[in-house]
Amino acid sequence: MSENNMHRRDLVKNLAALGAASIAPAAVAAPAVVTQASVQWRLVSSYPKSLDTIYGAAEVLAKRVAELTDGKFQIRVFAAGDLVPGLQVMDAVGNGTVECGHSASYYYVGKTKALAFDCAVPFGLTARQQNAWYSQGGGRELMSEIFRPYHIIPFAGGNTGAQMGGWFRKPINGLADLKGLKMRIPGIGGEIMSRLGVVPQTLAGADIYPALERGALDASEWVGPYDDEKLGLYKIAKHYYFPGWWEAGPQLSFYVNDAAWAKLPRAWQAAFTVATVEANATMLAMYDARNPQALVRLMNQHRIVLHRYPEDVMQAAQKATFAYFEEEAIKDPLFRKVYASWKPWRKLTQGWFNLSETSLENFMYKNQIK
Repeated sequence: MSENNMHRRDLVKNLAALGAASIAPAAVAAPAVVTQASVQWRLVSSYPKSLDTIYGAAEVLAKRVAELTDGKFQIRVFAAGDLVPGLQVMDAVGNGTVECGHSASYYYVGKTKALAFDCAVPFGLTARQQNAWYSQGGGRELMSEIFRPYHIIPFAGGNTGAQMGGWFRKPINGLADLKGLKMRIPGIGGEIMSRLGVVPQTLAGADIYPALERGALDASEWVGPYDDEKLGLYKIAKHYYFPGWWEAGPQLSFYVNDAAWAKLPRAWQAAFTVATVEANATMLAMYDARNPQALVRLMNQHRIVLHRYPEDVMQAAQKATFAYFEEEAIKDPLFRKVYASWKPWRKLTQGWFNLSETSLENFMYKNQIK
């Protein structure tokens, strides 16, 4: 054998040995496996379980989060009063008693009036307009700043659409009939009503019927036909008013404790965020589907009397509302900052809706096809 052939044979042997060693099981490095521990959160709601639309948004959230994380991220939902009272949800989340909550931010305007913009203010935005401002117009960024000192991260958590104007024991024939009336109405809507002579009260949903029943209230607003029927308010107060000018499109919110959020893996933060979007859209769709049917039942079966608010009430309420906004903007820097974004957005978007949708809707409503 020539010397060249010997060198070639030795080279092949060496390469073969090297290749065998490179694929031997003992030589292959095992990939590191990281197992994410399961997480269980508690969510407290401001609403009773009987209100499946508004309470149900939290259940939609919890179900989807579990599905997106293969059951490793579980959120247990508690109704109002099970862990904390319905109007203490924001405090419970902020102080870390629970990881998250579901509520309406205008319940907490005692902390700062600017919180109302996270939900609804009188003569404000419809559901679609609110959603656009919150997600595309800088609204959520502004509200996140407001919530930051309370250790809360907010997410849009549903919308009821334009609400009804409440249940009254006696008819309201004009502005003078509001004087001294004890009415359950929270937030800035309550403050405007107080300027019209009403004595406003803030009560959680589960407390409204008992208060009406024992005479502690003369009137109460809640949501709309579907939820109002469930609360049985028609049994005590037969006069049902519209429109709910203080809640053109009230947004509910999911609150998350910032420390709890920081502990979540990024993928699970994404799962939670996506689930809030689904819950937000689902709630409005449910109300839009169920309110018309419930109104028919209230009128035909329960014999309620439907009333439009008198014109002098509407005019006085609108005038008082925008006077209030300007006053608050002068004295409250937080309110002024949010209002400076919200006010021009409202003007622009309502101009567009009036041109594009309201004109068509009004024509269709006046010209029904049999």
